[in-house]
Amino acid sequence: MAINTDKNSYTIIFAIGMVIIVGTLLAAIDSSLKDKIKTNKILEKQQNILYAIGINNNEGNSVSFVSTDQAPSLFDEYIVSQIYIQGNKIIEDNEAYLIEVKKEKALAKDPTYDRRLPLFIADRDGVRYYVAPIRGKGLWDAIWAYIAMDENMMILGAYFDHKAETPGLGANINQRFFMDDFIGEKLLDENENFKGIKVSKTNLDPRNEIKDDHEVDAIAGSTITGDGVSAMIKSDLRLYIPYFKKLKQN
Repeated sequence: MAINTDKNSYTIIFAIGMVIIVGTLLAAIDSSLKDKIKTNKILEKQQNILYAIGINNNEGNSVSFVSTDQAPSLFDEYIVSQIYIQGNKIIEDNEAYLIEVKKEKALAKDPTYDRRLPLFIADRDGVRYYVAPIRGKGLWDAIWAYIAMDENMMILGAYFDHKAETPGLGANINQRFFMDDFIGEKLLDENENFKGIKVSKTNLDPRNEIKDDHEVDAIAGSTITGDGVSAMIKSDLRLYIPYFKKLKQN
């Protein structure tokens, strides 16, 4: 018997069927993409952490990460321990890289919540690196960084990035001429008080040869982004002071 396609009931049944089919396909695609996106995020974090400790493919003034194929094995080779600090506790966790700084900062708005602070401990050529992920606000949207320090909270390497800063201006925080200036800068003063590092328009050291002034040269035309970097370093890295004090006591 032929189906009467002119009936309203046929149109409704057909539409419902198409919705079910398309919905099922979209759900399957979404599920497969979520896994891929999660994997890509993990690889990106590993690349960023490795970059901060100097494991990269840089040539000249370029910024070049190790490949995604190399990242997992190099991460396992150089990262000797993953921990997170929560209140007075230091917890070893081989999946500390999965902790989302953005989410932890949001949860910490509740004064009863102790924010988890991930820290990645690396050993490269006999030098111990402590890499902290930090996050802040630039001119238009989020900015973030991975800061590698020694036991005295002197910066050994850094990688900065952003979501939507102005091209050619604030977006240049992820360029070597800016990031490399942080190497050798001290977060603590001579009395071991936390000072942070200011991205300064009035810095009188454009070649960044002075490493105990707690300043680096600003990027021209990117005052608000630079202020965001300064504030991010001050607010987030300050939280690691108890850990480093305890480290020196051991």
